[in-house]
Amino acid sequence: MRSDLSGDELTVKSRQIADRFFENIDLKTIRLLHIFISIQKLKEIETSYIYERIWREFEQIKMVVPRVDFESGEIKSVELTPNSEFIENVWGIREPTNGERIAAADIDFVLVPLLCFDKRGYRVGYGKGFYDRFLSKCRPDCLKVGLSYFPPVDIIDDVSETDVKLDMCVTPEAILTTKKIKRE
Repeated sequence: MRSDLSGDELTVKSRQIADRFFENIDLKTIRLLHIFISIQKLKEIETSYIYERIWREFEQIKMVVPRVDFESGEIKSVELTPNSEFIENVWGIREPTNGERIAAADIDFVLVPLLCFDKRGYRVGYGKGFYDRFLSKCRPDCLKVGLSYFPPVDIIDDVSETDVKLDMCVTPEAILTTKKIKRE
């Protein structure tokens, strides 16, 4: 379904997702946010609408982005700044060339890419398990939030014990919460 969206539709939906995100999520207590850099050829949600606004309006938030360590099969979080320089990895994903590395256990909030998600909070990614391994290293109170152009499917039936559930997902039309969230 994502591949059928036109460039204009992708832009409109990405902006709607960013607007819904800022209208409904309280970022005042967030200090460290992990966000993904969109893969244009895969028509991922354009996350620059989110991280550029965070730079402008939420100075207390430090952002990090994934850098894939192909030897270990893990995601390393690297600081994202307005001055970050990028290279494309072997999969064509833009990653910072340098920046402070941050441990997953220090992250307060993760924006997670996905192909689809279900009403229970499980997601389908690209099948390599990078994000599930990464999310399993985050603190239990770290918010895990997916971004999706489309509403959830009823159920993803091939969930495994290593799959990490999302706490919520932001779509152009709604915020879907999969568990009661209590932040102090």
